[in-house]
Parts: sequence; structure tokens; C-alpha cells
Amino acid sequence: MKRVQPHISIVIPVLNEGDTIGNLLTYLNQRSFDRSSLEVIVVDGGSTDKTFKIAGEFNVTVLKSLKGRAKQMNAGAKIASANILYFLHADTFPPKNFDSLILDSVKNGSSVGCFRMHFDSASRFLRFFAWFSRINHPICRGGDQSLFITQELFLQTQGFNEKYLVYEDNEFIARLSRKNDFKILPEYVTTSARKYKALGMVRLQYHFGVIHFKNYMGAGPEQLHAYYKKKIGSQLIVPQNPTKPLR
Repeated sequence: MKRVQPHISIVIPVLNEGDTIGNLLTYLNQRSFDRSSLEVIVVDGGSTDKTFKIAGEFNVTVLKSLKGRAKQMNAGAKIASANILYFLHADTFPPKNFDSLILDSVKNGSSVGCFRMHFDSASRFLRFFAWFSRINHPICRGGDQSLFITQELFLQTQGFNEKYLVYEDNEFIARLSRKNDFKILPEYVTTSARKYKALGMVRLQYHFGVIHFKNYMGAGPEQLHAYYKKKIGSQLIVPQNPTKPLR
């Protein structure tokens, strides 16, 4: 039987997401408009839990890569067969019929874009910051909003900069926005607030703000990673099982 050419390749970088990846893959099957038109690629950066095994139980492509989200997303994009790439975090759930929404946007001339975002939390503090995801400025972007991009544009811009171990999504989107019209779709992804719950909402948002400021002042990928590792990574014990959206 001839394999149908997928319309969208979803690339999901993972590292020790055994408690989350099954929820996401089930959700994608249930909430997409046409699952048969999707190619799902899970890229494991060296998990020591059951992430790789659980992902392999679904009808998806699972591959191993060097650790680092930029490396993992580039590796997934390299084997993708669709003309549209959709980069998605393991704890982010896109809106219902997200595939149809992306396809319509590309057909209408958008070569790159994302959705608005809200958290799986009733916190007014997080709702306030999530509100800014509707503003079309690179500083309001982040990987948690997911990212769709045509394969052609991804290749033209050489993909994610693998020197960045953190801030890789922001760097790429800022680079894209300088030369391309970036589309923000009005529908929402729901992303987990687990990191904020683990480290403290104000504290984590402050450190993210510092990283943005350091980048603005010219700090390179090594400096950004060093700050993240010292202030966030070394203290972060992330609770698992992000809430699955009911919408």
C-alpha cells in the first residue's frame, strides 16, 4: 500500500518525559482534524526513564539524538517528509483541529507562525504574562507557544542554532522575524505551569526576564546557559503529569 504524503510533520523533542509523552500523543490523535495527514517524530535526547519505550507504543517515528533541544529539533526536521514542520514541546497541547488551522494559515501565505498561549493554571500572575503571547514581537515569543514553519523556510534559515542549549526557540524566532512576516494564530495552546510551580512563579519569571535582558545586551549562548544552569536548572525539580486540556 502506497504511503500517503503527510501535510505536517510534528517534531517533539523529549528528555525524561515518560509521564507526559503518552498524554500528548493520545491528545494529538484525538484532537487533530485529520490524523492520517500528520507525521509525528519524537526525538529523544537520552532519556533514562521510559520515554522512548512509551513513545514507541504509538504510531509515530521515534529516534535518538544528542542532548539539546536545538539538536533534537534539527534532527527531527532532517528526516521529516512533510512540507510543513510543527515544533511542539512535550507538555504543550495545541488547540482542537490545530493541523487544519496551520494548513489554512500556510495556504493564506504565512510561512511561519505560532498560536497564542495560556497555562494550565488559574494563577492571575501567569494569566497576565500569557496575555502578551498575542503581541507580535519576538520578546513575546517562546517555544511553549509551539512553532509552525514551511520546510523551505526552515532550510533557508538553517534551522535552530545548536550552540544554544537554552533560548534556542527565541533566537530562531527572532532571526525569522527580521526577514519574514510572523503569524500569530488567535487560537490557544495550553502549556504546563509545572516549572513555575517547582521554582516559584515570580522567581522563575524574573530569571527568564534576566535571560532576555542578557541576550539583548549581547550575551552569547554560553553565557545564557551558564545563567540558566546556575539560577534555574540546578534548582529545578519539575513535577510531572501536566494537566491535559479538556477542550
